[in-house]
Amino acid sequence: MPTFKQSFKKSLKGIYSFIPLLIGTMLLVSLISLIPKSFYSSIFTGSFFDVLTGSVFGSILAGNPLTSYVLGGELFKQGISLIAVTAFLVSWATVGVIQFPVESITLGKKFTLIRNILSFIFSILVAIITVTLYNLL
Repeated sequence: MPTFKQSFKKSLKGIYSFIPLLIGTMLLVSLISLIPKSFYSSIFTGSFFDVLTGSVFGSILAGNPLTSYVLGGELFKQGISLIAVTAFLVSWATVGVIQFPVESITLGKKFTLIRNILSFIFSILVAIITVTLYNLL
């Protein structure tokens, strides 16, 4: 049975090995701020396929939920449809293409792939259901 000291050393070693991956992930996510907001309005055309476009871009440009509220408000102000913004924000917070390498190392590739695929599908469904219910009320 390992001692506390052995377990602690093993934990520190594991954390230390993830530092380069975590720094790389944070740098990739921070690049999102360099994309001008007008770029998004040129991508979303106002069609029903905006929900798919929103989910794809949200999956690639992953971020944290706190910043999504600000970003969602700005996208909506630029005239992007509510369904596209909703799909973008749900996939932004739940699907992690950028974080895939770190997550697959810690949780396994199969689990990470299945989680991301299901999160992508559900981001589309949640957007459709949310906007449909919002329009009914």
